[in-house]
Amino acid sequence: MEVAQQVGSPGVSKWDIRHKIWDYMEANNLADFPRPVHHRIPNFKDAPCASARLPDLQEFQSARTVKVNPDAPQKNARFLALEARKALLVPTPRLRTGLFNRIIPPPGATKEMLRKCATSQGVRDYSVPVGLDAKVYVDLVVVGSVAVSEKGLRIGKGEGFADLEYAMMVSMGAVREDTVVVTAVHDCQVVDIPEDLLGDHDLTVDYILTPTRIIKTGCNHPKPQGILWHKISHEMLGKIPVLKNLRHREKQEGKDVALKDEQRDVPAADKPVRVAKKSRPESSSFQDQASLSQASPEGGASPDSSPLPDSPVAVYVGSIPQGTRVGELKDALRQCHATPARLTWQGAQHRAFLNYSDKATADAAVVALQGLSLHGSPLRVEFARSQLSKTRSRPR
Repeated sequence: MEVAQQVGSPGVSKWDIRHKIWDYMEANNLADFPRPVHHRIPNFKDAPCASARLPDLQEFQSARTVKVNPDAPQKNARFLALEARKALLVPTPRLRTGLFNRIIPPPGATKEMLRKCATSQGVRDYSVPVGLDAKVYVDLVVVGSVAVSEKGLRIGKGEGFADLEYAMMVSMGAVREDTVVVTAVHDCQVVDIPEDLLGDHDLTVDYILTPTRIIKTGCNHPKPQGILWHKISHEMLGKIPVLKNLRHREKQEGKDVALKDEQRDVPAADKPVRVAKKSRPESSSFQDQASLSQASPEGGASPDSSPLPDSPVAVYVGSIPQGTRVGELKDALRQCHATPARLTWQGAQHRAFLNYSDKATADAAVVALQGLSLHGSPLRVEFARSQLSKTRSRPR
């Protein structure tokens, strides 16, 4: 059965679509390094061939400034932008040090040198940061996707960075309504996506490039109109300095910049899911936002020295095997119908904390997660307060 048919069933979630695409590409050996493709923008085979269609677009030919994501499948798109003498902007990884950098090839750079500049190492070696006050206008944006529909609806890997990058560019005046958005994918990644899965923060695309065709989507779903501050947490703000600067600017302009933590009457787009054996996990807060608000792993702290997460009930998950990715735990939680409102990941200590809205929801989650294993190793699941009280009572 083709992957497009597999994802087209009623009640499908974003996470269902992602996993069907990832599983299909792995099963059919459609990806190049890095493997496996799960929890990544897939570096699909023939990615250079798909990106090679970029110069065929009139919008690319007339563009002066192009922004291309830093993922491996878009390496050729970055090269083509440099070869065409476009100003090339590349987002900084996970937005840790700024919004994006401009790639500056050495004077008289050969085609071989331009290809080097287009690699991840070249982006680090031949780039300069672009400040918020820089007068930049981006004519064309190239993003990666896990799945995309012919109508232009797009699903990323679930961390929301492409959506946030675009919203931040709107905030700084770097894009407008007529800025063209392009994605390059394998043909198997072009699938039907229910429109009700997309929120007002989701980025849509105008063109899809595959190894076999160019699809003009004619998408009428609006692109992000700016940063949705009520979906941003204080923790996320602390991890993305440029976001803090943009908030300060918008606050000075008199805009409402109240964060998610400060909102009390915002409609519950991020409301936690009540655990039930027959319920489906939602695809909002946990799937597409929580990974942006994970705690950074800190080395060496013992369980009794960690503060409890700030929710009515927290569940402790311990004995997480070394090398486990946070996405693997989140996937297991979804399969057990134990999706938390928030997940605090402390992989360096082999543990995580799951926040639930009330005792009944947490009780059901603890029951559902008993016997859960990752990489063949059983996890330890119990209420966080009892875990902390046990560790505090141990002899020193």
